[in-house]
Amino acid sequence: MIVKDWCSFCGECAGVCPRNLIQVREYSLVFNEENCKECSICIDACPIDALEREAE
Repeated sequence: MIVKDWCSFCGECAGVCPRNLIQVREYSLVFNEENCKECSICIDACPIDALEREAE
């Protein structure tokens, strides 16, 4: 996942992750990519479109 510069660290993405793989820390998101199933729920939940899937 790519976190864009305009992320406000609001926590919406962390709140909807069904696997609890995102943690909001002061001015950063900690994302456990290893266990991600790429459901995109976190990307869809972002109110300012600050998240996107990394190109493979």
